[in-house]
Amino acid sequence: MDKFAICTISTKSHIFKSKALFDSVRRFNDVDCLCLLTDTYDMPLDGEGIFYNDLSVLSDEISIRIKKKYKGDRLRWACKPMYIKRLVQMGYSRVIYVDNDICFFSSADFLFESLKNSRLLLTPHYYSISVWQEQNWLEANFRVGLYNAGFIGANLNAIPILDWWANCCLYNVKKSAWRGLFDDQKYLDLVPVSFEGVEIVRHKGCNVAGWNLEVCTRSSAGNKEIFLDGVWPLVFVHFAKITYRQILNGSDKLLTAHLHEYSTMLKKHKHDYLPENELKRGLNDYLLYFRHIIWRIARLFE
Repeated sequence: MDKFAICTISTKSHIFKSKALFDSVRRFNDVDCLCLLTDTYDMPLDGEGIFYNDLSVLSDEISIRIKKKYKGDRLRWACKPMYIKRLVQMGYSRVIYVDNDICFFSSADFLFESLKNSRLLLTPHYYSISVWQEQNWLEANFRVGLYNAGFIGANLNAIPILDWWANCCLYNVKKSAWRGLFDDQKYLDLVPVSFEGVEIVRHKGCNVAGWNLEVCTRSSAGNKEIFLDGVWPLVFVHFAKITYRQILNGSDKLLTAHLHEYSTMLKKHKHDYLPENELKRGLNDYLLYFRHIIWRIARLFE
């Protein structure tokens, strides 16, 4: 009998987000939920139906080299292809990886069904491609990548692709636009070109986020149900900082109820959680803002 899994990768401090993710999944799908923790060997024993793994589960040669080379965020990102591969090798015929700041609002069955024939699933960012306005988003397609690495679907036949991706991560995981690098993500641009059996998920209700507000337009029939481009029902939202920002400032107000629902799930596992805290800016935020200023200045001299 086929076994399906949804997995994520987290640190100990963000386990509460992984728990909320899996709470959302289990409302619609009867699948195993697995979480790799990259900064602790002390596995939680909370009886909530989540299977936790530590880094010892990744013991092949590439994984060992990755674990020696990276720490922190770069380690989490670089472990992604190897963790998916390990779960496939453990007997899961179809595996979906999602970042732990994602929340499902309807079933992922059709994505698992796609993995019956497709080796790998990718979701586009759907950044704007307008050449007339907001050209920063047009160029972000080339700086950041066409596909969002917060979602990957794979089956047993995807192992050669995952091995290639893991070796890319071993080569380098960093943000360097002039070199064509963006963490683990930019490498995915090559996957549909270089490998057969790769499906680009065209369902715009998948990986809805602040960065695709212009392309994946939101509409409502007067209730909580949201449609993208008037056609696609909402499947899952990627609650990255930009998504919080767009919702809380009113730019993406149709997702307000969904943010409230997600926040309730998070508070179940972290009682003092406040969505406003997601807007606090860290070093990476300031670096991104600095790069944007450089981009604007560079355009003045074209």
